[in-house]
Amino acid sequence: METAASNSIPLRGRPTERIEGAGAAGRGEFWARVSGVRRVAGLSRHQFDVVQAGPLTAPRVASVDALRGFTMFWIIGADGATKSLAEMLSGKGTIASTAGNIIGGQFEHAEWEGLRFYDLIFPLFIFVTGVAIVFSLTRLVEQESKLTAHWRVLRRSLLLFALGLVYYGSVSESWPDIRLLGVLNRIALCYLFTSLLFLNLRLPGLIVVFVAILAGYWALMTFVPVSGIGVGSYAKDANLANWIDAQYLPGRKWNGAWDPEGLLSTLPAIGTCLLGVFAGLLLKEPSLQPHQKTLWLIGAGAAMIALGVLWGLQFPIVKNIWTSSYVLVCGGLSALLLGVFHQVIDAWERRSWATIFIWIGASAITLYFINGIVGFQPLATQLVGGDVRSFVDSHLTPGAGSFLEHAVGLLLAVALAGFLYRRKIFLRV
Repeated sequence: METAASNSIPLRGRPTERIEGAGAAGRGEFWARVSGVRRVAGLSRHQFDVVQAGPLTAPRVASVDALRGFTMFWIIGADGATKSLAEMLSGKGTIASTAGNIIGGQFEHAEWEGLRFYDLIFPLFIFVTGVAIVFSLTRLVEQESKLTAHWRVLRRSLLLFALGLVYYGSVSESWPDIRLLGVLNRIALCYLFTSLLFLNLRLPGLIVVFVAILAGYWALMTFVPVSGIGVGSYAKDANLANWIDAQYLPGRKWNGAWDPEGLLSTLPAIGTCLLGVFAGLLLKEPSLQPHQKTLWLIGAGAAMIALGVLWGLQFPIVKNIWTSSYVLVCGGLSALLLGVFHQVIDAWERRSWATIFIWIGASAITLYFINGIVGFQPLATQLVGGDVRSFVDSHLTPGAGSFLEHAVGLLLAVALAGFLYRRKIFLRV
């Protein structure tokens, strides 16, 4: 059994330092420090374990909790409310209608190539999962052992994967109408493999793996011939990832013949999670001031976006097969968002505006699971649907009733998140 000082953990810190650190060392010292070996800061153990990849920690990085909640905020009702708002703006003049069309378009997935705001939500959550891995597993190794950390990672991954199976029909459906790979299942796999890499490799090794994943996926998609299609095709229903799903992925597939969370495309999704690990290492580094971390995140984010767009000229940005260019662009946008959240919440300590995001982020998987099984919007429909919705539509504008339903559903979700947070009730693993 290895101790907390194991040299496999690519993180270091001082027991007396806060997570933000107070040093002013240069960039060269930063990279030397994050790849070195040293005992991490002694943090008090939290009394709860949660199913999310990053359990609540003390001291906390509020920006990470808030950004996780920001992603889930859109999934549990804000997306529907925004679409309804777009409908309300339709036919209200040129400017309002144009704004409505733009807003509505950003909350639909790109049919294939391209990127919209809605296409960022899932990779942003996986990115934040990677950030949280750094804090949660480092603390666990410090307080217990690396062997314990491996066991905890395996246990959480299996439970989250099992929850995904329940979510996608293992209780209500019979085989083969059960979806084996979905959103929760992909999160479980990304968490599992990224955590194992983090526990056993230093920073240089993690970088090599990340580059190998993106380059290797591009090579597979570009040079491996597909029966009846040939090589180098990234088109819908005519690419290697879709073909592998059609041939080898059992059970129900989201799109009939293939799945957007399919077998081969899970590989680059692990790359997205690794980008979160790199960001987590940056936030954990004590030699940098908060504003320096923000500049690193924004600078790296901008560079990744530029590189991803350029790569996208040859290897298109496609969410459904999680292309390497998609990883870079979404990773860059995620880094930019984390930089903004970190600067405002952690550096400037302006946190009140993010309270509901922190609540949601603390129980993100719980809320996602409840929303999928029960649904906050259907509950809201029982309260303000039917005649109430019709009355609002007729007396205000078409779409207002739907907006009310989604807004009430979102309020129910936020109220539940706040209740769980204040009572310290979290889904245990």
